[in-house]
Amino acid sequence: MSDIEELQRRITAAMDQVAFGLDKMAAAAPAGPDPDTLAKLEEERTANAQLQERVRGLRVKHDTEISSLRTQVEEGNARMAQLDIELQRVRRANSQLTDACAALRDANAEGVGEPHLINKAMLAELEALRAARAADVAEAAVILASLEPLVEAAAANGTTPQGDA
Repeated sequence: MSDIEELQRRITAAMDQVAFGLDKMAAAAPAGPDPDTLAKLEEERTANAQLQERVRGLRVKHDTEISSLRTQVEEGNARMAQLDIELQRVRRANSQLTDACAALRDANAEGVGEPHLINKAMLAELEALRAARAADVAEAAVILASLEPLVEAAAANGTTPQGDA
């Protein structure tokens, strides 16, 4: 029987120690969340929300700028394609002019004045002039399109071009 009493005394002592530990833990732990910690947490949440909004705004701005740049590149490519077409036309017209002039020289060397060769040479020269003019217009359009953003940026910044002094 003394063993049972000894075991009962040990169990009671252990239970008292557990209760004492629990009381000690309850006293050490705050009753509720710390107000300073809650305030810091709320500040962090607000800062996080502001940063997320800024990221969204930057993403929209980035997408808009990318779209604008793609449009500009496509327009530039179209202008360059038109310029290439006009330059090919100049090359063809100059080739025809060279052939007509060679035929005219051969006819003059033989002492035969061929009116149709003179007409052909004049038509080739007119086509070469028209093609050169169209190429100049296409080249000017490319140059103007390249300068337009620079002029707009200078106007937006309120600066004047160099040489206006």
